[in-house]
Amino acid sequence: MSGKGFPAPCVMGDESIMSEKAHGTSSKPVQDNLKWGCNQETADRICNFNRHYAEYRGYWATTPFLKEAKEQYEVEGEITFYDSNTGKPLFVAPKGRSFDEFAKESKSHGWPSFRDEEVVWENVRCLANGEAVSVDGTHLGHNLPDFSGSRYCINLVSVAGRPEGEDK
Repeated sequence: MSGKGFPAPCVMGDESIMSEKAHGTSSKPVQDNLKWGCNQETADRICNFNRHYAEYRGYWATTPFLKEAKEQYEVEGEITFYDSNTGKPLFVAPKGRSFDEFAKESKSHGWPSFRDEEVVWENVRCLANGEAVSVDGTHLGHNLPDFSGSRYCINLVSVAGRPEGEDK
């Protein structure tokens, strides 16, 4: 694999993950009933027909995400973020920090921001160029390391899916 790698626990993948499939880089379009009022057309474009661009900075703050996620966190102690195409878990947050710290960092960067311990590595890969993707070909965002280590800036529309079997 050419390009750079990222330190463990980041799991590297290769370009074949993002090869052309039945629906762009995925085998199917995004789910019909995305969480947090995420726009399905925007989600499908970003998840399946895009390798470099993102939802606009702060898009996630225009949705009910923060309110609903905080409510879920207060009940369950964490939020699971699911692939908008497959419904597989991709991130579980916050871990090793409070919800307020997670929200503050996300607000600061303009996109939901996750750390290594919050990534479900069974279902997520980083490509050599920093692109974060699901093992099924969903474009998620990018790994933009900072002084604290790897930081995954992720499009909310890419992780607004419902768990497998609950997407109807």
